[in-house]
Amino acid sequence: MISLTVTAVVFGVVFLAELPDKTALAGLVLGTRYRASYVFAGVAAAFALHVALAVAAGSVLTLLPQQLVHALTGVLFLGGAAMLLLQKGGADGDAEVRKPENQSFWKVSGAGFMLILVAEFGDLTQIMTANLAARYDDPLSVGLGAVLALWAVAGIGIVGGKALMRKVPLRLITQIAALVMLALGVWSLWEALTG
Repeated sequence: MISLTVTAVVFGVVFLAELPDKTALAGLVLGTRYRASYVFAGVAAAFALHVALAVAAGSVLTLLPQQLVHALTGVLFLGGAAMLLLQKGGADGDAEVRKPENQSFWKVSGAGFMLILVAEFGDLTQIMTANLAARYDDPLSVGLGAVLALWAVAGIGIVGGKALMRKVPLRLITQIAALVMLALGVWSLWEALTG
């Protein structure tokens, strides 16, 4: 039986903790470049896996080597920043960034899945979900609240990216996103080194 109270509490806590996190940024970046539904499918699958692991493993996830997680996250963000900054302009040499041609479901959703899977592994909200599952002893309600909160944050980021693209040139969004991803990558690598 699902407890709506536990689900609501977990939703609120996880939503507020994840909203300012890198998930919204990742969703925004992917949402400006690819079909939103494809991005959301991959991101949602990765979050469902994260929540299942957190609920199943409980606080064991806190024992994973954080330095390795930070290093992998840093490398992924630096790679994403490099891809965004090095992307070529249009065929006539203009500076406008074109949307990628290959927007197959598996490629786009796979990219979203892998980015979130690695970047969010051992994240605060995953550890928080494990702790909430242990505290409430209601894995189904905790899991439901956590996954709905994470999906909501991802959806806000993806939809926000599409809306932002209508008002701001894609080139500027890409450059800002690349700089933010570069900063996150350097920060993650710094955390891995200073661990």
